[in-house]
Amino acid sequence: MRREILLIGNFFVSTGGRQVCQDLADHLRDLGWSVHTTSAHQPRGRRLLDMLWTVWRVRRRYAVALIDVFSGPSFVWAALCARLLHWLGKPYLLALRGGNLPQYAQRHPGRVRRLLGQASAVTTPSRYLQQALAPYRPDMILLPNPIELRHYPFIQRTAPRPRLVWLRAFMAHYNPCLAADVVAALREDYPDIRLIMIGPDKRDGTWHAFHQQVQALALANHVEQPGAIPKGAVPAWLQRGDIFLNTTNVDNTPVSVLEALACGLVVISTDVGGMPYLLSHEHDALLVPPQDPTRMAEAVRRVIEAPALAAQLSWNGRRTAEAFDWQSVRAQWDHLLTEVQGKTA
Repeated sequence: MRREILLIGNFFVSTGGRQVCQDLADHLRDLGWSVHTTSAHQPRGRRLLDMLWTVWRVRRRYAVALIDVFSGPSFVWAALCARLLHWLGKPYLLALRGGNLPQYAQRHPGRVRRLLGQASAVTTPSRYLQQALAPYRPDMILLPNPIELRHYPFIQRTAPRPRLVWLRAFMAHYNPCLAADVVAALREDYPDIRLIMIGPDKRDGTWHAFHQQVQALALANHVEQPGAIPKGAVPAWLQRGDIFLNTTNVDNTPVSVLEALACGLVVISTDVGGMPYLLSHEHDALLVPPQDPTRMAEAVRRVIEAPALAAQLSWNGRRTAEAFDWQSVRAQWDHLLTEVQGKTA
């Protein structure tokens, strides 16, 4: 049986941040799959055209396809690719990625039900999406977003310093300005507090808004912004801090949080979307309400002033990350793709 697959998702090479589909492509190649990918184009129109063109152009080179599914325009693109694959008689799976998909499904229930119902299988990386979208597809398969744990050396934080790290794209729904508010709230108590903001500018105005806030709050000496960094540099940058802030307003199962857990940082996150399904408050992280700088600042102060709690969160966080190691999930991916391909061979 041919082990050839087409992965349809965002394969950008210029933003500096890797998507889950890019890592999955590398992992599947290591398992012996011949992998084709689309699309690496950033402009939306070109990206959609490239996806559809690739589905058609390499149709004789793959036996099964996997489509990443987000909300908004990306959902429409996934549906169009699925329609073309169906017309070509190609089996395909869906990988639900977007943390905003439950809200999108409430607005477009018919559209979501059609796409999910026609796929050979649907995977989701979180129990959050699995439960929230069960009315549209009850047999979804839970498959975590994998990380290569061996690339993330663990250092237990037994006495965290006021060294904060944020790792995400600069987009409005990730709310990076909350991190600046937290530093401003803590600066008087911890004059040497530092915040490292890692991630690419997605050009929706959020990067500019963050810079304006840093200037308005006179935080320039407390904030470092390396911008987008290579995937291989992530562990080293994370190890420069002790506390990881996840400030997002919408989320699913972010790889950045898994990376921070793996490295032993104490994670403080908003409790939105899939985060309460991934993290347990006071076990492997502290969870706070979204858009609440006071509560997040209190959580930072708490782990700095309570070393025993910090050590516990750090240790348990690494245990949580271990469940997402590629070595633990690789057989599940390989079996599922082989099974779907075999049913239609």
